[in-house]
Amino acid sequence: MSAKEEFIEIYKENIHREGADRLLEYLHRSDFFRAPSSSRYHGAHEGGLVEHSVNVYYCLKDYLARPRVQELYGMRYSEETIAIVALLHDLCKIDFYKVSTRNVKNDQGVWEKVPYYTIDDAMPYGHGEKSVYIISGFLYGEGRLTREEAFAIRYHMGFSGTEDKNTIGRALEKYPLAMALNVADMEASYFIEGSDS
Repeated sequence: MSAKEEFIEIYKENIHREGADRLLEYLHRSDFFRAPSSSRYHGAHEGGLVEHSVNVYYCLKDYLARPRVQELYGMRYSEETIAIVALLHDLCKIDFYKVSTRNVKNDQGVWEKVPYYTIDDAMPYGHGEKSVYIISGFLYGEGRLTREEAFAIRYHMGFSGTEDKNTIGRALEKYPLAMALNVADMEASYFIEGSDS
């Protein structure tokens, strides 16, 4: 099963809020299933973004299944919440990367044009906050993101983000799902996917 097929299967099995079908249609119309996850680090290849989203989903499921997390921390979330935050946390990368070329010497010392990803942000609205904004255009009213879901997506970068560190710390403390999503995102990025360069 491809990452795209797996993403769609997990999405349809778990996300049933009003507007979810329209959001999935939007993902099909966008470059989401073709986009890289980064320009040169993890998932810097076509389809890297959907692969990363599925990896984060499984990492988050594993983290939240730990007895200590459930019993000591009391972190229990619905399957829908887990799927929403993990699968949709990086929608901010839709229409974000473009293919360009640069000259690089090959193994024989001859210059040749090679493709690479460059950033061309069509909607410069930040990172996590942009994902929340996009999702909120589809899941609204009774089906809108919960506060904890919105904060988890908004702060999924944890202390890697550019925000004030005190604000990040308060968000992670107040909304534990944000910290769990950050752990899952880092595990997927650094241990499962690694660098493509």
